[in-house]
Amino acid sequence: MYSVRLWSVRHARGLRRLYVFFSRLAPALAPLVRWLGPRRTEALLQPIERAAKRFMFDCRECGQCVLSATGMACPMNCPKQMRNGPCGGVRADGNCEVDPQMRCVWIEATEGTKHIADDHQAHPTPLLAAIDARNAGRSTWIKVIEGHPEIAFQPPVGERVMPQSPLGPFEKACRAGEFVVTVEVGPPDSADPQALLQRAARFGGLVDAINVTDGAGGNCHMSSVAASAILVANGYPAVYQITCRDRNRIAIQGDILGAAALGVQNILCLTGDDVSQGDHPQAKPVFDLDAVSLLHIARGMCDQGQFASGRKLEAPPDLFIGATANPFVPPFLDRVANLEKKIVAGARFIQTQFCFDVEMFEDFMREVRRRELHRRAKLIVGVGTLGSAKALAWMADHVPGVHVPPSLLERIGSASDQRAEGQRACIEIIRALTQLEGVAGVHVMGHRNEDVLAGIIAESGLGPAARLRTP
Repeated sequence: MYSVRLWSVRHARGLRRLYVFFSRLAPALAPLVRWLGPRRTEALLQPIERAAKRFMFDCRECGQCVLSATGMACPMNCPKQMRNGPCGGVRADGNCEVDPQMRCVWIEATEGTKHIADDHQAHPTPLLAAIDARNAGRSTWIKVIEGHPEIAFQPPVGERVMPQSPLGPFEKACRAGEFVVTVEVGPPDSADPQALLQRAARFGGLVDAINVTDGAGGNCHMSSVAASAILVANGYPAVYQITCRDRNRIAIQGDILGAAALGVQNILCLTGDDVSQGDHPQAKPVFDLDAVSLLHIARGMCDQGQFASGRKLEAPPDLFIGATANPFVPPFLDRVANLEKKIVAGARFIQTQFCFDVEMFEDFMREVRRRELHRRAKLIVGVGTLGSAKALAWMADHVPGVHVPPSLLERIGSASDQRAEGQRACIEIIRALTQLEGVAGVHVMGHRNEDVLAGIIAESGLGPAARLRTP
């Protein structure tokens, strides 16, 4: 059925018109539904609907059909079940991070959307609601007959009704317009907190916050929420990364409350890497939410003081909420729509994947500025280096979402001291980014490379300590 699915995307405009025509005529069948009763009607409709949608779209029968908003590409074919994609791990050839033989469902969705409306980028980006497991296997046609043809859009969180807490140092620096610096630190493979604190100490006074990864690459480490709390307790502003891969919405909301109770003030919402490349490939991924629906839930907890279920919180968290973006993999400029969706859902800062190609990033930023997204969220660009051209090439080939231009690999590979040349290139990229309108800071990354990263930050002349020295 895969070839038929691709045909449906190519003919999305005609199929969309057919759907609109049907949705206008369908309410005429409402008296029949009332006579038979909804249950009997659904029992008659469901087998026909299932057969038709499986043939045309590889339908997974989620009961919350959104085909008219996703270019006739069913998002449930995404192995991460992303309702708001694409993820940041799309491969350079446009194929899926999890299944390299399959084209990314959300690239299909983007192309189908273009077929439906040439000016698709001018339209507001809809938030698609997280899956309601109770609807699995249910008919969506019956809803159209009953006069409810609209898909499951998720309205943005309303105006804040909860009181504002004092700002944390990271949010304060962002709001003040400072060029911020954050760094990424992976939690240790240890129950001893000193292992984490020794690595964090290298960045004292150099950064505005330390990101704590959450099972990056599908590998197991100390929990991100515990490591973030340890850093906060020892005077380091932490950004608690939360992925949707390992926990459902109940556990995630509990962890958000726990993190806030332990003094964590910043969170970064991610969908999460595939488990197949990690050290537990036999693990079952959850993906109950995606990054956008997680943002929406976190925003509702902070601004409206309620769980996703609508139940009120006794004392809501007050968090500086962020998300990620990757301008360096397909569908490239169309990823601005996904960035906009994350900002609408509640992200107030954005951290990107590694930027090794400033020219490519400038193209992305032109569209960001055109939509004025840089005025609605702080864009913090990922930078970093590894010890050699070989290590960088391996990362580009094996880590979905990382793009390293051949010219940079050649430059570092031909240097007599590849490590030093990589650091120089990183500093040059940082300085170029400081000149780009709309860039609010840099996020420095490099696995277990703290000494080198600290040297890069110090030499770049950025960060809290450098600001204090500026007259």
